Amino acid sequence: MSSSTEVGTARPLEHARARQPDAAGTVERGGVRVHYEVFGDGSPTVLLLPAWSIVHSRAWKMQVPYLSRHVRVITFDGRGNGLSDRPLDGAAYDEQEFADDALAILDATETASAYVIGHSMGARRGLLLAANAAERIEGLALIGPAVPFASGQVANRTGGVPFDADLEEYAGWALYNRHAWVRDYRRFVEFFFSQVMNEPHSTKGVEDLVGWGLETTPEALVATQLGDSLDEPRIRELAARVRCPVLVLHGSEDAVRGVGSGAELAGLAGGTFVELEGAGHAPHARDAVRLNLLLRDFVAPAPPPPRWTRARDRRKRALYVSSPIGLGHARRDLAIADELRKLHPDLEIDWLAQHPVTVALEAHGERIHPASTHLANESRHIEAESAEHELHVFEAWRRMDEILLANFMVFHDVVRDEPYDLWIGDEAWELDYYLHENPELKTAAYAWLTDFVGWLPTPEGGEREAFLTADYNAEMIEQIARYPRVRDRAIFVGDPDDVVPGTFGPGLPSIREWTAEHFAFCGHITGFDPDEVSDRERLRADLGYAVDEQLCVVAVGGSGVGAGLLRRVIAAFPEAKQLVPGLRLVVVAGPRIDPHSLPAEPGVEVRSYVPDLHRHLAACDLAIVQGGLTTTMELAALRRPFLYFPLRRHFEHHFHVRHRLERHGAGRAMDFEVDGPHEIAAAIAEEIGRGTDYRSVVEDGAARAAAAIAELL
Repeated sequence: MSSSTEVGTARPLEHARARQPDAAGTVERGGVRVHYEVFGDGSPTVLLLPAWSIVHSRAWKMQVPYLSRHVRVITFDGRGNGLSDRPLDGAAYDEQEFADDALAILDATETASAYVIGHSMGARRGLLLAANAAERIEGLALIGPAVPFASGQVANRTGGVPFDADLEEYAGWALYNRHAWVRDYRRFVEFFFSQVMNEPHSTKGVEDLVGWGLETTPEALVATQLGDSLDEPRIRELAARVRCPVLVLHGSEDAVRGVGSGAELAGLAGGTFVELEGAGHAPHARDAVRLNLLLRDFVAPAPPPPRWTRARDRRKRALYVSSPIGLGHARRDLAIADELRKLHPDLEIDWLAQHPVTVALEAHGERIHPASTHLANESRHIEAESAEHELHVFEAWRRMDEILLANFMVFHDVVRDEPYDLWIGDEAWELDYYLHENPELKTAAYAWLTDFVGWLPTPEGGEREAFLTADYNAEMIEQIARYPRVRDRAIFVGDPDDVVPGTFGPGLPSIREWTAEHFAFCGHITGFDPDEVSDRERLRADLGYAVDEQLCVVAVGGSGVGAGLLRRVIAAFPEAKQLVPGLRLVVVAGPRIDPHSLPAEPGVEVRSYVPDLHRHLAACDLAIVQGGLTTTMELAALRRPFLYFPLRRHFEHHFHVRHRLERHGAGRAMDFEVDGPHEIAAAIAEEIGRGTDYRSVVEDGAARAAAAIAELL
């Protein structure tokens, strides 16, 4: 798997972090500076050791957010990568140097003692610490320990080429060679990490590892092979002297160091051994939920959950998880919640939600679960991934993996500690994915809603994106085939013909046929009562709009990505005003765009969050919006003319939403790349007040969805 990261470059995409460090610093020993970070302030402290210097401390990204909510966590970049120095002297990479770095960091952070967790080569450093600094080590957890035991030899690594052999060609494990590294370092890194994470559908994990591997240099990596790495007799001697609790976790399919070595090491150290069925060499990355729970139980076991009251002796309770990417999910979820309460008046609903969804929930008087404060903000990540009217949403979602995992762990803790009869997830992708990966964690009825099915490649993405989207689709299909019981209800928000045609990818099923087999259809959910907005003349009077005004409302939703479109429409206003003398332009910035960041234009009104936006849309003579489904379909239901600008590289806007709008004959698609202020002004003049002949939009979608979900209660 290739990566765009150049060799030796610094750590990229810090905005993707689910948890930023609370403190950071460096220690210096023998002229080598080592960078560390501290997260949380709980007790005890957990020290996450570096593995081989081909990666740095971001390799623990799936553990840090979860563990640091419960304990204090310290990580450090091992010398040779990350923000630490890259000495070229082999002696600088003696295993004892890494262990001494760890002790220096414990001193620098005023840590008397800690639990130590190590992966792969980190096991050797952990053994040195537990054997030689026993008073400072409370427990030792080792994942896929890279110890040189015969029991850990992997068949395809035997008979390898010597590290110093100079050959004309290198392939397979022969690439583990100093000359191969210097000549074509990327090739080795890509091969090596394909072996580290060899489980199916691991493209993102491999991509991360390759990127981190390219942050060091082949010369530094060669030096790591020249230090004292501890031979087998020394490892056995150290293990025999360990007296603290020991946990060894090892994947059954580890292609780098066989599972037998982990079992043998656990026996030597008097520890507990857990074989992870189906896992490779990096289960803490690929099977993070299971690893997080095992590690949490080892270092700081969760208190037993409170004794649950029998369901028949208490009110029914539901936990609702609504996607924060825009406000559309919140609108339809509130409508569903209202309909659920009509069917079950005693139903208690808690919301696990984040901004901007919380804005809509609070305005509606809903109860937001206190644990919501622990959620990593997905909208902030999406905004950081966007350019001017551009969002490569598939890649942005892939790079949000640690945020999604962190948020699932928050969900897990909530439902472990509190009794719920029903979980509802509206495009809560983390909930759906990790429940299918860990079906044993399902303890309540579960309903899943979405308005699109299938990741689709954009033309700009080429063959790589086509491969990746098909791989993600194939994983979803396999998950649901393997564990159909996880989703008790799967509801498509729309009609069967709203599903896009085509397949999930080469050799994969038809999207329409598969969706029809696995989903119920509730029709679209507008989130408002059509009778409330049927009298436009009265509505305009209530909202302060004159009858003779030509009202144009511009709105970009709640994601914060639409500032570029707002600026362009504002720039078009003077020309549009000349073409439409009675024009009134109202710009709704939404809850995540500062209205003061937009240019001031005489005659243009800029408003922040408008909780009843649908009323303004119903009253308008023209709307200008992005390509999101909720607002465009609201306009279709309201039969108002509108211009819509799909975000560039946003596959959902360009394929799923556009297909639905074309089916309904609704709206006029515009292109941000070519349509400037002049073109927008002309389109306003052509479209404002135009009569519409849209296909009817179902009006009882929320009631139909609620009825299907209510059966689970």
